Amino acid sequence: MDKKLERILPTVQKPSRYTGGEWGEVKKEGMFLRTALCFPDVYEIGMSNLGMRILYSVINAMPDVSCERVFAPWSDMREAMEKEKLPLYALESGDPLSSFDAIGFSIGYEMAYTTILDMLYQSGIPLRSEERKSLFPLIFAGGASMCNPEPMADFFDFVLMGEGEEMNVEVTLLIRQAKEEGWSKEEFLLKASEIEGVYVPGFFTPEYGEDGTISSVSVREGIAPTVKKRVIKNLTDSHFPLNQIVPSTEIVHDRVNLELFRGCIRGCRFCQAGYIYRPVRNRDCDKLLGQGIESLKNTGYQEITLSSLSSSDYKKLPELCDGLIEYCEGKNIGLALPSLRADNFSMELMTRLSKVRKAGLTFAPEAGSQRLRDAINKNVSEEDLYSSCKAAFSGGWNNLKLYFMLGLPTETDEDVVAISEIANNVLHSWRENSPNKNRGVKITVSTSCFIPKPFTPFQWEAQVSIKEYLRKVKLLKESITARNVTYNWHDAETSLIEAVLSRGDRRLGPVIEHVFRNGGRLEAWSDFFSLDRWEKAFEETGINPDFYASRERSYDEILPWDFVDISVSKKHLWNEKEKAYRSELSPDCRHGCMGCGASKLTGGKCDV
Repeated sequence: MDKKLERILPTVQKPSRYTGGEWGEVKKEGMFLRTALCFPDVYEIGMSNLGMRILYSVINAMPDVSCERVFAPWSDMREAMEKEKLPLYALESGDPLSSFDAIGFSIGYEMAYTTILDMLYQSGIPLRSEERKSLFPLIFAGGASMCNPEPMADFFDFVLMGEGEEMNVEVTLLIRQAKEEGWSKEEFLLKASEIEGVYVPGFFTPEYGEDGTISSVSVREGIAPTVKKRVIKNLTDSHFPLNQIVPSTEIVHDRVNLELFRGCIRGCRFCQAGYIYRPVRNRDCDKLLGQGIESLKNTGYQEITLSSLSSSDYKKLPELCDGLIEYCEGKNIGLALPSLRADNFSMELMTRLSKVRKAGLTFAPEAGSQRLRDAINKNVSEEDLYSSCKAAFSGGWNNLKLYFMLGLPTETDEDVVAISEIANNVLHSWRENSPNKNRGVKITVSTSCFIPKPFTPFQWEAQVSIKEYLRKVKLLKESITARNVTYNWHDAETSLIEAVLSRGDRRLGPVIEHVFRNGGRLEAWSDFFSLDRWEKAFEETGINPDFYASRERSYDEILPWDFVDISVSKKHLWNEKEKAYRSELSPDCRHGCMGCGASKLTGGKCDV
């Protein structure tokens, strides 16, 4: 261990974040190509990310290639490293990030953008792609937030659009070839752009009209004007890490995470993930059961989570639960289903789950009234919710979380107040159905501010102002009077910046850099976020945030992310938007195909 690091570690909180050496860590020395997988947040968040674990395992399975992990340090460690002139390093080897050939960032949240710049700065790596003339290090990114990569286009050499298991291998092989044959950076990027799903921002140049909207996008000769996202067609046979790293310190999701399927059958009109991860692809039940049990044995974890966008929509969930419960029962291993639908949580499922250690239950009605739930295509009735609550409370659950959004298109004050009525009715259901009222009940209502995300039917909508969101929060807070109901709300300031960054274009690059240069980092944490810092950056760069967050778009406007083909057609999204204003439901994929276009990625058939 570096002597400077030895001096620093006893002075910071949670030194185990920075030491590596965990059970299951992969150390490969003397490899021809060295890659670093970076997560722009602290260790506890990054190590909870299943995608990060999958890619780490995929790349390390390649011969002559190593993959090491790099996380953002907390403020105390960051200050100590800067004082000691210790650069950001990888956990496996302790080598500086700047010594790696390829540096990839996994990005699931727009508020991580300033942290990415800070991690490059800590490594002594120039921030902008145009400043990095040589082939190495190559700086790239992937993840859900990169479905609109334009705000960060100036900083990345290339971006991976879509799912990365296969694409990362293809890109890594190309980087290896470039190193062997001594290519220039330009030669590599030209070749990389031929790989499906790879976007090279330097080959695209947007032009802007007098009104500030994009008037056209010019593309370098020979480069396809559209980038098609990649998907894993056969999810069952795709790579899943059975020998996962077991962290030496507690992390956010300290458990085995078993992914049931990708995509979603529901089509909620606000949900970006439900569209960008289409089409639906299920994993085989028997294989999942084997992977889950083997992962529990290999790691020693005492909980397993069955995760997907809507876990209770997995077709063979009862069979999978039965198999896992048979193994978990008697071993004090918990089984959690965090993404449940209120319309299909049954007494049968509750009975299964009650055989093992209980975790809390979470339902997301999203809106207070049936009219608004229909407008957002939630396809959940209050009867569904109350029936699910009855089943849960009858089975002994006494900890229930309810998630809602405020500021949805067409929302009225009556819709807001209706949330409190739902909470009261849920509490009444507990009083009527709980077999053990002495334990008490905890019902938590949480709200967040609606953000109109790219590739959703609401991508053309405006976000409500901070003032309006807080007015709605106050209205709801005053409406909730039950003592057993706790109300939490997400802050409006962060939601505003998230809306700007998620819908922005390249003109936001200087804004992001300005925020970073003035201390912005780890802004997903309220400890570090500063709206004043962002407002100052907007002012000094001449950018109006309302242009991105609070402005409605027309169907004909060129959106910054229009060059990305996620397979769901723009026409379909617009049709869904118009249905919202009629509070008209669209059926889920199992009850009628709406022709979104996603099935073309899997040969014309979705695995619904």
